[in-house]
Amino acid sequence: MSLDLSATMRTFATGICVVTTFTEEEGGRRHDAVALRSFTSVSLEPPLVSLAVRRDCEVLGTLLTTGLWAVSILDVAGVDLAQALDGAAEDRARTLLTCTTTPGPRTGALVLDAPGWLECALYDRHDTGDHTVLIGEVLATGGRHRRPPLVSVNGRLRVLSEA
Repeated sequence: MSLDLSATMRTFATGICVVTTFTEEEGGRRHDAVALRSFTSVSLEPPLVSLAVRRDCEVLGTLLTTGLWAVSILDVAGVDLAQALDGAAEDRARTLLTCTTTPGPRTGALVLDAPGWLECALYDRHDTGDHTVLIGEVLATGGRHRRPPLVSVNGRLRVLSEA
């Protein structure tokens, strides 16, 4: 029996989120973002969540250096956004300029207009396989439900309806 973990895990529906962070540069803050499927709650006390980020992801270094990020959970309106954040740094920066965002009150990372969002500070990290798992302490939460959530299943972005 051969393992095809990727094909098997594609059958597991997961939500899509955008993780934003920043670097301080001469002339101001440079924001960056990545769309992720590997996000989950780890603990309610203390409030912790985890992100699994590919080690070759450009945003990982910034996440580790800054130690602060925001997670915005996407709904159906986020399909184009999720796809656009797979590009080069300049493309990601341009994409962020087209979004409705506000700096998070606790971290300064950009919070998108999304059904749910969290602000986090680095609590722990684990280098595992080809990913780094970041554990974040949740500093703030918010959002509002308006549209059906966006999920990934069988390698495609889909809308989850209540029907």
